[in-house]
Amino acid sequence: MDLEKRIKSFALLGEILRNSLNEYHSETNSGENGNEGSPLHSLIDNQHTHNPWFTSENVRMAISSIANELTEENLVKWTSAYPGLEKQRKPLRVGVIMAGNIPLVGFHDFLSVLISGNNLIAKTSSKDTELITFISNLLISINPGFKDSIEFTEGILTHFDTVIATGSDNSSRYFDYYFGKYPNIIRKNRNSIAIIEGDESDDELKDLGTDVFSYFGLGCRNVSKIYVPVGYDLETIARQWENFKGVINHTKYANNYDYNKAVYLVNKEPFFDTGNLLMKQNTNISSPVSVLYFEYYESQDAVKQQKELLKNKIQCVVGKHYIPFGKAQLPHLWDYADGIDTIEFLQKKI
Repeated sequence: MDLEKRIKSFALLGEILRNSLNEYHSETNSGENGNEGSPLHSLIDNQHTHNPWFTSENVRMAISSIANELTEENLVKWTSAYPGLEKQRKPLRVGVIMAGNIPLVGFHDFLSVLISGNNLIAKTSSKDTELITFISNLLISINPGFKDSIEFTEGILTHFDTVIATGSDNSSRYFDYYFGKYPNIIRKNRNSIAIIEGDESDDELKDLGTDVFSYFGLGCRNVSKIYVPVGYDLETIARQWENFKGVINHTKYANNYDYNKAVYLVNKEPFFDTGNLLMKQNTNISSPVSVLYFEYYESQDAVKQQKELLKNKIQCVVGKHYIPFGKAQLPHLWDYADGIDTIEFLQKKI
């Protein structure tokens, strides 16, 4: 299958997903049953029964982010940076171990392996199996030529040429042990930060709330820490996050909120409570669910130095001069996790 056919197949996948989401939105707003006649709508509404963090809103957000990127224009722009993709070569068998912290977090690896003309052997997270399997089947229905290029396994990965594995710092040690002798990309824990300059508009601060609260803060692209100027009033931000108060109604999120608040109170540690989020001064960047760390800075140079020291722990930076507020969880096809170019990596292994 040549590159043009692969591009057109994924572009059609994006179109189908966008149309289905539009139908879902229309049915939901009209009060109709979105489950009838659409397996995707049913999946969206029922993922929370398998993983309580996967609310219909979060699943819909993840699918929408993917669908909006899967246009022929974007796919051509992305792949044109790799002239080697035009060449017909023997495909690699690429083992991909997917995480399950947010819905479809493994899709970009799925896409990268297949768009580059390679074969995928995927081990999905037990927390997120149905969605990627559904999209795989949909892609095969669009282009049956992908059928022999996609394999899902529940067991140990075998008979592969190279490995892409995503997990925690703990699981990365396991990955290193088992896959270290193979060409690999092994991803560890990362978090994202936002830099507040103090003159942000109300709309920018509202958008920052999306970066903090989407997916309950479980994604590596979620902002888990903010840097604010010395003397900055945190109430300025909290006032703009009224629209996100509903997260506290989610049982698992509320349990985390209550637990962390109790720990801080018992230990007499200072924190700022918004009613659905605990803001705590801390030099770390990885905060617990329901907690947002903050740190004061005296100069932009100091922040840049700190950012450079933590570059191996930071996934992305949100701010006026970085990723726009509200866009952290909307990466483009060419925005690679951990800054590692997956397509370039796969090309070098051929």
